[in-house]
Amino acid sequence: TVVLGEITEQQKIDYTLVLKGMIGLSKAIFPYGTKGCHLDILARKPLWENGMNYGHGTGHGVGHFLNVHEGPFAIRQEYNENMIEPGMVMSNEPAFYREGQYGIRTENMMVCVEVEKTAYGQFLGFETLSLCPIDTRLIKTELMTGDEISWLNLYHKQVNDTLKPLLDERLQDFIDELTKEI
Repeated sequence: TVVLGEITEQQKIDYTLVLKGMIGLSKAIFPYGTKGCHLDILARKPLWENGMNYGHGTGHGVGHFLNVHEGPFAIRQEYNENMIEPGMVMSNEPAFYREGQYGIRTENMMVCVEVEKTAYGQFLGFETLSLCPIDTRLIKTELMTGDEISWLNLYHKQVNDTLKPLLDERLQDFIDELTKEI
């Protein structure tokens, strides 16, 4: 989501809640054997805490057949027997829609990776693959935790470090502005 006009306070609140959900799922650490329905709450929690929801899944597989929604798993409220495994590439796309007004979706692609093995088993997490600046003009920072702000700043540093050397010199100040710390 990128803003194209005047920004209302309600839009900032809605956008920030969706972003908090995307960050929550991005930061997930979970035991091997976890299914998508077990993680879906991480993306919806900020919205649910404010009496809000969206009517679609949060994430789906992206694979070698280039299907839009490639299984076998999904991150959604409905049960799916397939667990998330290392190497699976998926979307992370919480959203919110105000009928007749606007829609918000903050989406990244991520891959499941092994994080650590402990006495309690193998733990997995996600590595973000998409490198696109998140529009900070829509963020209501007082709704975010320090952890969420740190995640966003680190993400933007990665976006800048990766993309800036690939850009024409006349666009380098622009990427710096889009990825500056909040």
